[in-house]
Amino acid sequence: MQQLLPVMVATPAYSRISGPLVYQSEQLLPPGTLVRVPLGQRETLGLVWPGQAPALPDPMQIKPLTEALTGIPVLSAKWLDLMTFAASYYQRSIGEFAIGSLPPQLRDVSQLQLARKLNKRNKLGTTTHAAAPAVSLPALTPEQSLVLARMAQEPGPFVLHGNTGSGKTEVYLRRAAELLTADEQAQVLMLVPEINLTPQLEERVRARFAHLGEGAIVSMHSGMTPAQRLNSWLSAHTGQARLVLGTRLAVLASIPHLKLIVVDEEHDPSYKQQEGARYSARDLAVYRGQLEGAQVILGSATPSLESWHHSRAPVAGEAAPRYVRLSMPSRIGSGQLPMLRRVDMGKQPRKTLVSAPLLDAMRERIAKREQVLVLLNRRGYAPVLHCTACGWKSECPHCSAYRVFHKSDRSLRCHHCSLTQPVPRACPSCGNQDIGALGHGTERIEEHLAELLHDMKRPDGMPLRIARIDADTTRGKGELVRQLAEVHDGDVDVLVGTQMVAKGHDFRRVTLVAALNPDGALFSADFRAPERLFALLLQAAGRAGRDATLTREEPCEMWVQTFHPAHPLFESLKQHDFAGFAAQQLTERSQAGLPPFSFQALLRAEARTQEAAQAFLNAANDSGQAWLQTQGLSVTIYPAVPMSLQRIANVERSQMLVEAHSRRALQTFLSHWQQDLQDLRNQHKAVIRWAMDVDPLVI
Repeated sequence: MQQLLPVMVATPAYSRISGPLVYQSEQLLPPGTLVRVPLGQRETLGLVWPGQAPALPDPMQIKPLTEALTGIPVLSAKWLDLMTFAASYYQRSIGEFAIGSLPPQLRDVSQLQLARKLNKRNKLGTTTHAAAPAVSLPALTPEQSLVLARMAQEPGPFVLHGNTGSGKTEVYLRRAAELLTADEQAQVLMLVPEINLTPQLEERVRARFAHLGEGAIVSMHSGMTPAQRLNSWLSAHTGQARLVLGTRLAVLASIPHLKLIVVDEEHDPSYKQQEGARYSARDLAVYRGQLEGAQVILGSATPSLESWHHSRAPVAGEAAPRYVRLSMPSRIGSGQLPMLRRVDMGKQPRKTLVSAPLLDAMRERIAKREQVLVLLNRRGYAPVLHCTACGWKSECPHCSAYRVFHKSDRSLRCHHCSLTQPVPRACPSCGNQDIGALGHGTERIEEHLAELLHDMKRPDGMPLRIARIDADTTRGKGELVRQLAEVHDGDVDVLVGTQMVAKGHDFRRVTLVAALNPDGALFSADFRAPERLFALLLQAAGRAGRDATLTREEPCEMWVQTFHPAHPLFESLKQHDFAGFAAQQLTERSQAGLPPFSFQALLRAEARTQEAAQAFLNAANDSGQAWLQTQGLSVTIYPAVPMSLQRIANVERSQMLVEAHSRRALQTFLSHWQQDLQDLRNQHKAVIRWAMDVDPLVI
């Protein structure tokens, strides 16, 4: 007898196919079974969904499914619930979320190949694990001991606010060990914001948990090959992997025996997906912990203001805080937090890139065989090339942005559409051959420091080495790991880098950190810019002084070159006073009605012309306003405006902000609005695509 099964497939939200499709099967398959089904002219991956198959007017048109991947254990009901919630909250289709979170290779691998992989997993899983070795664990500080005791007694979720170098990672590992020891099936998920932090954490985790056996620790991130991602996913899904390390995509992985979720550097914007289903891995981690009864730890030296607010002390008459705040303000051992020194660039000669006082401080540190970290969050040689005669600038012909000058290969590169062209011999507009560079990037700073320090040698007589780590120098496979190893080994004297080197790394010999040109974020229209700048500078400062033996004679330092040395942000940074900075920022946001005191969503539209994009958004505004008038919901829809980066790859972009003081009111409105937007798309054919971004980080 043929069975009718509801099957979810990957369909975008605007396709009008938000629910399951119906397929025939010779056997009744349980919900959570992976299947392959025909869809149009192709075959795709599907997922049997709970519930009854909807009745169809013509059952004869129902197609049979191609095959069921019965060798893979079914996905759990809690995982299906997570997909349902995520799709609903972020206004996407369930199939898009669920299928998109599975390894891409599942769509192509044969049943025989799957069977071989699963057999290999089973053989590894039957390996007898050795008892936990009597390794010499670092002694816990009183703060670490107190934090671990609280975690053992309370359910959380926890916001672990620990200064850089306070030992947050050791707390994660100790708590993971406690839970893994208490339950032989328990699994732990540890999230990091970026791929470049995964190998470093993986090495430490493997050393600590080597007794769990081969295959007990796996990684998940976008830098892995499809085969590697599938192997890691199968290990986690079958329960063989006891610890899963990964970036934001790992929060959606099937981990059936999950007992602990750690979100390291929880403030990092990288946890927010910026394409497709724009979910926040940090927020989904908290929800998943509640759903599966797993403990959640959000760790950071600079927690997001949302997490900081939700972990505030209880106040009479207010709702209870959602998180429990735990603090570790002290560094391990006798390591000291760096002293902040500010250089007023308004008093320096014009066009100075590295001030004389900073250069002298760098020379002193290098002479002692200590390392210097120079932070400039802009890669390339110069942001713009310009003509002094006619004013021509290296604008990208396809984007409303400038092409960046990269001196290493004499190219102009757009960092948005990837257009790359050779540097012109003369101005394309007037023919003037005197084309100059405006501004500076990491490549230019690296060259400039080499000129300034050309006369210096190491104490052993070897030449000084200046290295640069950014997205340009780490493109090759294994390049980032190799370059970081050179820094850790002491082969590099001065490291120039972007934010890639400012967080998570344990550079033991760095005693001086210099931040160049951080002023752009001080007066940005983005209300989150000061929060991001403070976090970046405090995280960068935390790379200095991690080895106490190097800082006893002279304290480590953080130098900031700025035209606004008296700005309150730098005053808080000088005191390493995140709490004071957060309180001031939250007061301003409360007065302005900004998150976390309100809830926002962005409707974005893309078209070949700005007029077409805004016409769609204006029609959506009219439709939404008309419905709100009948409902009495307190939701504000602001007028449509071009995005800050208005054009990318010849596509015009516009957006419209929706805001409410109630999350429930906003979600109610967005759920209704989806149908109107789908109808409007049919009327506005010039619109290429539209997308909803709930809880946006960039406005």
